[in-house]
This record gives sequence, C-alpha cells and structure tokens, in this order.
Amino acid sequence: MSTLELRDVVKCYRNGEEVVRAVDGVALTVSRGEFVALFGPSGSGKTTLLLLAAGLLVPDSGSVMFDGREISRLSDAQSATHRLRNVGFVFQSFHLMGSTTALNNAAIKLLADGYSLREARARAQPWLDRVGLAERALQTADRLSMGERQRVAIARALVSEPRLLLMDEPTGNLDSKRSREILALLRDICHERHVPGLLVTHDSEASIFADRVLTLRDGHLSDGIDADLAPTSPTR
Repeated sequence: MSTLELRDVVKCYRNGEEVVRAVDGVALTVSRGEFVALFGPSGSGKTTLLLLAAGLLVPDSGSVMFDGREISRLSDAQSATHRLRNVGFVFQSFHLMGSTTALNNAAIKLLADGYSLREARARAQPWLDRVGLAERALQTADRLSMGERQRVAIARALVSEPRLLLMDEPTGNLDSKRSREILALLRDICHERHVPGLLVTHDSEASIFADRVLTLRDGHLSDGIDADLAPTSPTR
C-alpha cells in the first residue's frame, strides 16, 4: 500500500545566530487515496514539510517513509529516480520552459524517463485536456496566462501517473471557478488512482474538497483549520 509517513521529523535552518525549527517533531501519515490539505501562515514550515515528503530535503532527525521505504536515506541518484517515477510535484513557481509548447512542457518528465517524444506527447495531451487546455497545447509557455501556466504545471505532475501527489499552492494563480475545478480534479485523481495526496495551500476552498485538514504553525502540526481561514459557505 502506497502510504506517505513522516516520523518525528525535524528540519532546522540557521538565521544568523538563531536556529529556526521549520519542522519540529512532525508525525504525519497520508494514506492511499487520501487527499490532505495543509494550511498555515507564511513561514510556518509548510513548504519545507512538502520538500521533505518529496525527498528534496533531508531531515535533521526522524524519517520520511513512502511505501515502506525510507526515502530520507536514499542516495542522490535513488532519490532522483524516486521523484521522477513515483512523485507528482506541483511547484508554486511553475518551472516551465518559456519557449517550449505547453504540450512539451507537460511531457518533460516522460522524456526524462526515456519515452520517445511521440509517446510522451500522446500521454501528455489527455492531461492537458483534463485541466482545460486542449486548445492551448501548441502555444509556448511564455504566451500563456499565469493561470494557464499553472495548469500546465499540474498536467506535468500528473502525466507520469504518480504514486504520490504533492502540491504547493496549485491554485495560487487561478480564479475561483477554475480553482474549484482544479481542487476537485486533484481530489478525484487521489481517489481514482488510490494515491496519497498532500496539498499545501492558503486557498480556503481546499478545506471543502479535502478528506482531512491540518494546520502547521511554528513547525508544529495540528488537526483542523483556523476559523479565520475556513470558507464561510459551501460551494458544491
């Protein structure tokens, strides 16, 4: 069973003479098919926790497990292969190639994993369709709106049919209607494909779509969402 588990994870940063415990003894399990939303103020450690879950950061103590394997102890090469084949990561800042088409941007993970350009494009097109970019597939990224670029980044994360989905503010550049559509899509992907999903967000709508909601403050994890972040009325 593909489960993400963080066991007493600590990650510190040094700020001058001060040591900041960005993630402070966090224990978290995201089960197969579960879509979890993680809220918290800026600087609370949310993105650090997400990078630890992806294997992009190594904890100072504790362990990060996926599917029974301690990814925090993988070699650099093993960690890169794990992320390429198992992890769909939606970055807040897109990381698209501006002069490359939306279709090729969405296909890039498959190309890196040895697929031919033709096969990678064939696999990427349905995901662009699903995020509402069927008619924009051949536009270069630098001619897309911010919201369209965000959706290309989401399609790129999904194209390899990952076994773990990690998302850093995936609706940050979308209007409210498109935001709800994307949140529903991400939730449905987790449910349909039985993959754990961890969403870092400030979008209050996410609490409606999530199976479980958590808050991270000063590196500490708690259940639920603060009242000032919760949506005032349901939207579905």
